Amino acid sequence: MFYRFVRRLFLLIFSVFFRWQVEGRENIPQEGPFILCANHISWLDPILLGCLTGRVVRFMAKEELFQRPLSRIIVKGLHAFPVRRQAADRRAIKTALSILASGQGIGIFPEGTRSKTKEMLPPLRGVGLLAVKSEAPVIPVAICGPYRLLRPLRVMIGKPLLFPEYYGGKSRSEQLEEVAADIMEEIARLHRSQKG
Repeated sequence: MFYRFVRRLFLLIFSVFFRWQVEGRENIPQEGPFILCANHISWLDPILLGCLTGRVVRFMAKEELFQRPLSRIIVKGLHAFPVRRQAADRRAIKTALSILASGQGIGIFPEGTRSKTKEMLPPLRGVGLLAVKSEAPVIPVAICGPYRLLRPLRVMIGKPLLFPEYYGGKSRSEQLEEVAADIMEEIARLHRSQKG
C-alpha cells in the first residue's frame, strides 16, 4: 500500500514538476526477474527507477537507514533490504538472488554510491555477480537529468543484456569485473546517445 502510494505520488511529481521524458520502457520485462542498473546522480534515483514500471522494484539500501525508526519504516515500506557498504555483504547478495529467483525485479547502482560530479564512477563487481548467478536480464538505464524544476528530466532505458557465456560455472573475479564494466559501458553509451 505504502509503495503504491509513493509511486503514484512521484509519478505525478516527475510528470508535472520535472517533465520527465522516458525512452525505452518497452525494454523492461512484464514478467520474470530483471535487474535495473542505472548510474547514480541523486537521492531520487531509486524512486525514479521504481516509477519506470508498474512492477515492484526492490533495492539495497545502506544498513544505517534500518537503524533509525523513521527511516526504517520508510525503507521497509519501499521494499528495500539492507546492505553493508564497507565490505562485500554476502547476506545482501543472497537476499537479492532470492528475490530474483522468485521472479521479481531489483534495482541496483553499479557505482555503489552517488557521483557528486555527475561523471560515472567505476562499477563494483557485485552487479556482475548478481547478473551471472541469477541469469536474469540486466536492463541498463541512463539517468541523464537534470533534477531541476520544470526542466526536462531525461531517462534512457536500453535493451536487456545477457551474459550466457558466464552462466553455470564458477565465475572468477576478473570475469565479474568484465560483466560489471560491460553493463556500465552500456549505461554510458545510452547517456552519450541522449547528448548526441
